[in-house]
Formats: sequence, C-alpha cells, structure tokens
Amino acid sequence: MNLIIRLLITAIVAFLLTKVLPGVHFEGFSTAVIFAVVLGLLNLIVKPVLSLLGLPLTIITLGFFALVINAIIILIADYFIDSMNIDGFWWAFIFSILLSIITSLANSMFADKD
Repeated sequence: MNLIIRLLITAIVAFLLTKVLPGVHFEGFSTAVIFAVVLGLLNLIVKPVLSLLGLPLTIITLGFFALVINAIIILIADYFIDSMNIDGFWWAFIFSILLSIITSLANSMFADKD
C-alpha cells in the first residue's frame, strides 16, 4: 500500500510541475502515472549503475554530479514515454530537483512510516 501511495504522490507532483515548468510536458495525468512507474524502475535498475560509474565525478564535484545523474534518469524516462516531452537537459535538471524536493516533503507528510 505504501508503494502505491508513493507512486501516486510522485505522479501528482510530476503532473503539477508540468503546469509550472514550460519545458516539461505530459499529455495527461495517466502519463504522469506511467512516468512514476517508469521512474521507479529506472531508479531501481539504471541509477545504481550510473551512480557507480559516476562515483569519481560525484566525489570530485562534492555530490553535484548526483543531480546530473537524476536529470539523466529523467531524460531516459522521457525517451521511453511517448506522451511525455522534455525540452532539454536543463529542464530535466530543474524538473528533477523540484520533483525530488517536493516528493520528499509530500512523502514525509502522507506516506506511512514502516
């Protein structure tokens, strides 16, 4: 149940961010739900590999490169979802930062603590 709540929170936040950010476009809320699922899978499978490969850069940049990895994950999700469009790397970067911050806050308020 907690997983479903977290996916819905991510979908809602992502959908609302598309209303604020002009460089990120979803066709509808169903696209946001698909995005949340794809993002979860990418974070589970691809992100650990990218984080391991980018570990030296992450250390050199004092963690800043981890934000770049998040933006790359968003762009990979954009590649897989046809009804989603991101206008460039910087929009993905801004979107990933805002999505991370707002989703973390919302999850701490609404998701059950196990």
